Amino acid sequence: MYYDYLKKYIDKYKVKYIISITIIFLETLVDIVNPALMSQIVDVGVKNRDLNYVLKFGSIMLMITAAGAVFAVIRNIISSRVSQSFAADLREDLYIKIQSLSFENTDNFQEASLITRLTNDVNQVQNFAHATMRIFVKSPIRLIGAIIMALVLDLKMGLIIVGSIPLVVIIIILNLKVSYPLFKNMQRALDKVNAVMREYLAGIRVVKAFNRFNYERKRFKGVNEGLKNETIKATRTVALFNPLVGFIVNIGIVLILWIGGIRVNIGNLQVGKIMALVNYMSLVLFSLGMMTRVLNMYIRAKTSAERIGEVFIEENTILENPKPISLRDVKGRLEFNRVYFKYKESSKYILEDISFTVEAGETLAIIGSTGSGKTSLVNLIPRFYDVNKGQIKLDGVDIKRIALKELRDKIALVPQKPLLFTGTIIDNIKWGNEYASFEEVVEVCKIAQCHDFISSFNDGYNTFLGQGGVNLSGGQKQRISIARALIKKPKILILDDCTSAVDLITERKIKEGLKENLKDTTTILIAQKITSVMDADKILVIDNGRLAGFGNHDMLLRACEVYQDIYRSQIGEGVVDNGSKK
Repeated sequence: MYYDYLKKYIDKYKVKYIISITIIFLETLVDIVNPALMSQIVDVGVKNRDLNYVLKFGSIMLMITAAGAVFAVIRNIISSRVSQSFAADLREDLYIKIQSLSFENTDNFQEASLITRLTNDVNQVQNFAHATMRIFVKSPIRLIGAIIMALVLDLKMGLIIVGSIPLVVIIIILNLKVSYPLFKNMQRALDKVNAVMREYLAGIRVVKAFNRFNYERKRFKGVNEGLKNETIKATRTVALFNPLVGFIVNIGIVLILWIGGIRVNIGNLQVGKIMALVNYMSLVLFSLGMMTRVLNMYIRAKTSAERIGEVFIEENTILENPKPISLRDVKGRLEFNRVYFKYKESSKYILEDISFTVEAGETLAIIGSTGSGKTSLVNLIPRFYDVNKGQIKLDGVDIKRIALKELRDKIALVPQKPLLFTGTIIDNIKWGNEYASFEEVVEVCKIAQCHDFISSFNDGYNTFLGQGGVNLSGGQKQRISIARALIKKPKILILDDCTSAVDLITERKIKEGLKENLKDTTTILIAQKITSVMDADKILVIDNGRLAGFGNHDMLLRACEVYQDIYRSQIGEGVVDNGSKK
């Protein structure tokens, strides 16, 4: 099940693989024939002091060796191209698969683990694929050929070589069984190292601000030591089994020399044949050593292939409707009808029995305490997650019946934490619409109140941003994120507390710009500050995942206790039931 995805690549590259194996077979014949020719040179040419015979067969050996070198070069070229192409295809397909997964799916994997699977695990599988075309296929052919040639030269002496094989096979099987779980643990330990390093790089400013270098160093040292220990366990096992193979085969060589020497003395075996048998035994040793090495690579590749397969078999929880409805003229009316939602691992609902309606073009503000479920609620609108119960409707149509791409094309989201990509400012803004003109970019930047500070840069809109927009302030990043959303010209605009780093005057200008230029756009605004929501058409008050109040500012100030508490805590004035101030 975990390896079914590999069939696609086997079918794609099997022709080149077969060509590579054919060339390997020809290359291996060279290795097998040469000791037999050398035996003839010694037993006939050298014994009879026939220089012409030695030169003749020596020339044949040279020509065969040259042909083997040509085959080896061709085989290396083909195997390298096939393995690199296979790895590139696998990485791309895995990347596309990860992109296609829902948030609920990716929550099943750590981000660092996905990165490891996309990089290190793919490399392990690629290395094994490359090795099979270079060594693994060649070694059994050479092993079988060496055994056959040894038996042909001398049946009794050849049986010494045959007798060593079962012992080596037992050692290899034990190696596979013992090493597999150890290499699996090693990859998991690598996941932990990547996770800690990713967290450190993401929070490096916090680490510096709180001077927590020692803590981070200890944390990294812990996972690094864990990886070291797991790697030592795995490699120690390999280091134990590999010499055993060499020990058994070398005993075979000693037996050949010992018994062969006795038989030469009594005159029923020639010296050239002993030399050839020793060479064939050396080929057996080399082949078994290579096979053991590749089998160790196989253990790691199997572990990695299984981890990659876990991603491929993950079924997307956000299912497309087989017969989706196309909304040609979206107005933007949004309706929640008794919506319940909880995260997969949670037994408690994050949102319970949420019902409200926002008309097209209205502004809905959502306010509530931290952790009340505000962001979870808006994540349901573009179907980042699906509701467990109830319905969400866009213009009267259940969003589950709308094609996912079409639904998200109508929605723009400015997240709580602004994320900018490495590249120029204009490239980041055009993420919302790559075909937008420069004039359109400037227009939305003026609405988002970022045109002035962008123009003040030496390179203006072509100013290059580092990863995550590190050369901008928090407020500047938030305003560019708003511009990126506006350039999309959405029917539903979701602003998830995206003006928290902006001063009150700039925030007011942004809101005025949105109100003036987005009259037909339904705007959903999440905010912590009550001053940010007071002028919204409708305000949704969330308290512990439940609807605590819904209406405009005056209505809620009169009738909603949770809203009154927020108002008192921020404005500092009490309210009475009729809404008048004390």
